[in-house]
Amino acid sequence: MIDLLQIETQGVGFYEITNAVSGVLAGCGDGVLTLLIRHTSASLLIQENADPDVRTDLLAWLDRLAPPADSPDMSWITHRLEGPDDMPAHIKASVLPSSLQVPVRAGRMLLGRWQGIYLVEHRTHAHRREVALAFLST
Repeated sequence: MIDLLQIETQGVGFYEITNAVSGVLAGCGDGVLTLLIRHTSASLLIQENADPDVRTDLLAWLDRLAPPADSPDMSWITHRLEGPDDMPAHIKASVLPSSLQVPVRAGRMLLGRWQGIYLVEHRTHAHRREVALAFLST
């Protein structure tokens, strides 16, 4: 099975897509699910889905890692064609995964109790993002 999910984002943040991904797996048996985000300024991440403070702290860390290009700390940035959030978004996407693999048993992802799958939007404006899904039956 190969499918595409479209996710509308509203700017920087974590967008949980666990339920949308689970819905695609209906009728699948045992195997491995691979997810790939089809963009270079957003990421995928398996992360805690219980305490929102975890996601808040991760976003703050990413902003410390790569502030907007118009910040004095980022004067070395040369790629500025798409605005001050674009190159920092590429930097953030380079340290987080662009693909994930999740084992599946009887059509259910074997995620941990407090784990969810997130699309991490690194750009400040709304975007339509695509995640490719490929399920390989074992």
